[in-house]
Formats: sequence, C-alpha cells, structure tokens
Amino acid sequence: MAASVFCCLRCCRDGGTGHIPLKEMPAVQLDTQHMDAGRLHLGPVLCSRLRSPVCSCHRELVVCTYPPIFTGISEQPPPETGQLSPGTDVVIVKNGRRICGTGGCLASAPLHQNKSYFEFKIQSTGIWGIGVATQKVNLNQIPLGRDVHSLVMRNDGALYHNNEEKNRLPANSLPQEGDVVGITYDHVELNVYLNGKNMHCPASGIRGTVYPVVYVDDSAILDCQFSEFYHTPPPGFEKILFEQQIF
Repeated sequence: MAASVFCCLRCCRDGGTGHIPLKEMPAVQLDTQHMDAGRLHLGPVLCSRLRSPVCSCHRELVVCTYPPIFTGISEQPPPETGQLSPGTDVVIVKNGRRICGTGGCLASAPLHQNKSYFEFKIQSTGIWGIGVATQKVNLNQIPLGRDVHSLVMRNDGALYHNNEEKNRLPANSLPQEGDVVGITYDHVELNVYLNGKNMHCPASGIRGTVYPVVYVDDSAILDCQFSEFYHTPPPGFEKILFEQQIF
C-alpha cells in the first residue's frame, strides 16, 4: 500500500526532482482499457482497480486530481481479438506514457513489421521489466518471463522467457535511474540497447503476435517512448507501425 501511495504522489506531480520532461505524445501508447463495443481504447482511466478518472489507488490516503490523460483514440486500428488491460494495481499517467504501481501493461499496438524499435526511460528504480508479450500474458503475475507468453529483460539484467534465463547484461552495465533502454525485435530475436549502445545479449523463443510490454513494482516508474526517440534506432529498425502504414 505504501509503495502505491508513494508512486501516485511521484507520478502525478509535474517537475518532480530528477524527472526528465517527456517528449511529445506518441501515436502508440500504453493500453489501459479495451472495450468490445466499438473496439475503442477509451478513457480517462488511471487506476484500473477503481476505474476512476483520478488516480485514487488508496482513496482514504491520497487522491491525485491529475487531469484525465487517456482520450479516445478511435483513429487508431483496433487490436486483435482478446481483452487488453493493465494489471489491477497499475497506474498509467502522462498521456499513456508513464507506468507505476504494481503489475504490467501492454502497448496499444502489436509489432507487425519486420523490425521494430522502442525505448523505456527509467525514472525511478525498483522492480521492473520490459520486452514483448502476447495478449495471453497475465499482467498481474510479475515478474514476467515465467511462461511462453512473454520475453522480457528484468531490472537485474537477466532476459527471461518461459521461466528460463536466455541471456544477461554484463554486471557493470545494469540500467540505472535516468538510463534509456532500447529494445529491438525482428520476430526472431530481441536485443537490448543501453543509452544507445548495443549490449550484445540477444534472446529469443517467443512465438505469435507480440506487443511491447512493461511491468513495475517496488516504487519503479518507467516512461515509454514509441517515437521521437532519445537515441537513433539501429539500421533497419524503426518505430512501431500500424498495419495500414506497413501495407
């Protein structure tokens, strides 16, 4: 409970010490709610436990009257069949760009193209993981990487899929607060870049249609960057494209 309250206070205030201003809102965002009627992602939804337009994970202790951040994005194509939603204690703020609380969240678009690139900035350390996952992943069971539905790099630098360590970052290259972690995925391998540098620790094994995924716990706060990157993507890789843009 204390961690969630602390998270709400830190995530909702602007200009917090050590927090770097976000770039412009990208087309792809962290997905907070999926509705069968009309198949739209609608908001505002900040706390999925209470389905409230304000961040009220623990109403008796804190109510962050941060303005609604998730607007209708019907101009974007709908996801594939299945229910997309964050973990029950996840908080999404900053125009669908920042995640805190406890649990995981998928992005609002799958990786259809051959070579995709996206980034996450570590605003506050804790327990976290980033990578790719299918819609069958259980976003409440963290850390991810325990089954065939997710392939992630965890905060300790280990890359996990199906409860097996596939690779690991060098001990002297673990991401710290303020670092930018880039992810490339080509439908075979996932590779990790730390502040623009290739860590040469590929991991593979996941199958099917995947989405960017992120999870947090223990006061971790991460920002996603799906366009206007901090670092130039590796040759051949680019931002996530919707199917219409590919064809």
